Amino acid sequence: MKTLLHIDASARKTNNLNPEYNSISKSIAATFIEKWRALNDEDKIIYRDVGGNPPDFISQDWIAAVFTPDDAKTGEQEALLSLSDTLISELEQADIIVMSSSMYNYGMPAALKAWFDQVIRIHKTFSFDLARGDFPLEPIMSGKILVLITSSGEFGFEIGGIREKMNHLGPHIQTLSHYLGVETFHEINAEYQEFNDVRHRESVASAHKAAEELALNLANF
Repeated sequence: MKTLLHIDASARKTNNLNPEYNSISKSIAATFIEKWRALNDEDKIIYRDVGGNPPDFISQDWIAAVFTPDDAKTGEQEALLSLSDTLISELEQADIIVMSSSMYNYGMPAALKAWFDQVIRIHKTFSFDLARGDFPLEPIMSGKILVLITSSGEFGFEIGGIREKMNHLGPHIQTLSHYLGVETFHEINAEYQEFNDVRHRESVASAHKAAEELALNLANF
């Protein structure tokens, strides 16, 4: 039995009265999850909608609490870290992370960045040792798979695309995923939303199909 951690980051919902307002990235992620459930109905799925319920931003007091030894933490510091502890616990359980995110201003939504900041934490998800030289950070977890599902208004953000250098969403998440214990990275993209033309409709349809196929492939892995 596998455990999936499903994280949605778009600020938009998927049940608006006008379907045109629905989140594309969340809808594609839902296609993946529905296919997965059909194939693996006994698997555990942990769901967190950070777009609808954003994690707190870290603060100076939060940072101080992180670097305070466990046996010296005050009650206030433990409370400050309780959300982080919960999010890390969800991550620890996951074999596969399914993360959906729309592209906001060429990067990830602030809510998703807040999730990463709460989760990537010294002594919890990474270790630090200057004896390693210029690369002192190492992930503590390993063997995880990340499925990243994105949507964007423009197009050409892929390697070699006309907007490759403007893409600060997928590459950023792939870099950070190393500290989540991710060793295998898959990405599905839907583009052209701002153009709302046949290219957009084909891109969304292709992304839904890719999500189903990837769910099938990973379910048989």
